[in-house]
Amino acid sequence: MEKPFYFTNSCKVIAFALYASASFLSCDKKEEKHNAEYYENITVEGQKEAELTAPPFVPKPIGDRAATKLVVNMEIKEIEGEMVDGVKYNYWTFGGSVPGSFIRTRVGDEVEFHLKNHPDNKMPHNIDLHAVTGPGGGATSSLVAPGHEKVFNFKTINPGLYVYHCATAPVGMHIANGMYGLILVEPEGGLPPVDKEYYIMQGDFYTKGSYGEQGSQPFDMNKAIKEQPDYVVFNGKVGAVTGDNAITAKVGETVRLYMGNGGPNLVSSFHVIGEIFDKVHIEGGDMINENVQTTMIPSGGSAIVEFKVDVPGTFILVDHSIFRAFNKGALGMLKVEGGEDKKIYSGTTQEGIYLPEGGTIQNMPKVNGAVKSTVAKTVPEQIKSGKELFGRTCFACHQPEGQGVPNAFPPLAKSDFLNANSDRAIGAVLHGLSGEITVNGKKFNNVMTSQNLTDEEVADVLTYVYNSWGNNKTVITPAKVKAIRAKPAPKQVSAH
Repeated sequence: MEKPFYFTNSCKVIAFALYASASFLSCDKKEEKHNAEYYENITVEGQKEAELTAPPFVPKPIGDRAATKLVVNMEIKEIEGEMVDGVKYNYWTFGGSVPGSFIRTRVGDEVEFHLKNHPDNKMPHNIDLHAVTGPGGGATSSLVAPGHEKVFNFKTINPGLYVYHCATAPVGMHIANGMYGLILVEPEGGLPPVDKEYYIMQGDFYTKGSYGEQGSQPFDMNKAIKEQPDYVVFNGKVGAVTGDNAITAKVGETVRLYMGNGGPNLVSSFHVIGEIFDKVHIEGGDMINENVQTTMIPSGGSAIVEFKVDVPGTFILVDHSIFRAFNKGALGMLKVEGGEDKKIYSGTTQEGIYLPEGGTIQNMPKVNGAVKSTVAKTVPEQIKSGKELFGRTCFACHQPEGQGVPNAFPPLAKSDFLNANSDRAIGAVLHGLSGEITVNGKKFNNVMTSQNLTDEEVADVLTYVYNSWGNNKTVITPAKVKAIRAKPAPKQVSAH
């Protein structure tokens, strides 16, 4: 009877060595295929004009198309826009948006880049594309005066997601005014398909006035040098990716975000509250990290993040340097529709009261200085201002549509508690609220922080709430708020 055959230790070593050698040669061959020289020598087929899109949208995927001559027509526009309700800012843009138009290419493309500076602009500009191998990333060939056009060519020889920006002196000023965007160089065969793709880019802005100060606000170079932004925002303004402008998906879909950071100064700690990134293309390159909670994106850098959405709800996109999110604007929304999965997320299963040290109302820090004068507003002006204030101070607890959070924060939509007594509502904003209350037939027992708002701001935000989501359209005046503020604050504001 023949003995069964087994690998001896020496055979195992030899087999492993052969496997390792083969693997090494295979990897080496792969590396050789994907080096710059290989892509440089790819022959282009035909010519087409690049599809350019404004954020948060991206052009159609490249797929398996052959390398081609890709003509990019980019126009620089200096335009006045709105940073936040009532705050105007003079943006400098690529394509009329901040960030600039999304450019989608594939490796091996020959790009013919046309940069046009609109005749109405005041400044010369150029473009530095981090995807370009050449002096200044194209900047040395593209300095263009108002009313003129420059054309240059480059070959895409490195797959990845890259930032582009203006590099005209003073470079920081041009970037700080919104002159940045993303260019994607897809690998051969394209990126794996996903259900939804979006384009988001963070930037920090520096204005003469403080956050929310009304009117036209010019750029402040001193704040920029000190790296003290008044606004840190996604896609150029506060609320650009919230409310009606939120990005969307359905349960079960995979979402890919092309996330960039224009800077000019701050590093972004990008995070989606309630999601974990399945994949992160670190710094927009080939290296992929998995199961990531927060990814760092340097100024002038990018990342590609992917995740499958498993449950419905509104998921909040933030820079997790968290005061930037809730106080300077670095906040967006992903609204997901579809059926619940209680195995993944149950919702509240039990509630109770836990007050080991007694429930107390916390006070927001008071700001020293003169009280701002009250300016008479129309009701539509109050609602507009109040909407912006709600986004800054209220929506995290009470949610974007006033729906609240079950068992934690009461709804403001169709609220019998609010509609029954506007004086009580004013008092809650001024002094905070604690103790058990009943809203729309459900009990809540939590603590609401008193808000450090002026009489005018309290009037505006409550007028917005009362004129939204099916409430009774009460109009709150600053005079009424002032009168209630003058009364002694109750020890506890509650009702049943």
